[in-house]
Amino acid sequence: MTSRRELLCDTAIAILAVEGGRGLTHRAIDREAGVPQGTTKNYFKTREAILEAAAHRMTTLHRAAVDRLRETTPADISPTDVSELYPALLRRAVADDPTQMLAMVELYLEAVRRPGVRQALSGMVVANAEAGAALHQAAGVPSSVRDAGLLDAYFLGVAVSMLALPLDTLRTIGLDDPYALGVGLFAAASAHTGEAGDRGGHEGDSRIG
Repeated sequence: MTSRRELLCDTAIAILAVEGGRGLTHRAIDREAGVPQGTTKNYFKTREAILEAAAHRMTTLHRAAVDRLRETTPADISPTDVSELYPALLRRAVADDPTQMLAMVELYLEAVRRPGVRQALSGMVVANAEAGAALHQAAGVPSSVRDAGLLDAYFLGVAVSMLALPLDTLRTIGLDDPYALGVGLFAAASAHTGEAGDRGGHEGDSRIG
């Protein structure tokens, strides 16, 4: 069951995704969460406290998702299986439900100016990299936390471009095919997955638009 604090954090994340940082206020959270005016102020005294709590909440949600992934990872997972995961993640982050990705971008921007948000966000980044390295290693890919962290950074940059740029521009620069991009990102971050990234004859039928 979601607690009141978690509800407010989830609402803050949704507002960041839709309205951006400027739309994130105590009053907006109260309104969107359907709680009495002043509730958010009681839990988070300042806007920075809200941002830090949102970053911590995203870390918790990501870790829970990673735990579920670990629990369902088959013992015989292969590099090809792992490489196929990234196109699915990219399409989900960009096309299916961009809420988390958009909120993360806003938190990254806030972290540049706010040390507390930077510290909170770093926990999620490290946790993701550690989980990614563990998954790669389970598939027999000699990946490190650094490798997985670099892959996450590639992923973030590509996802932001796909969310921000018009479709004709994405087509021009080759960023309109989530499948090819996802597999290519994994191959670029690991020299041991060339065979996983080779899917000759793919026609790009999962292109956006």
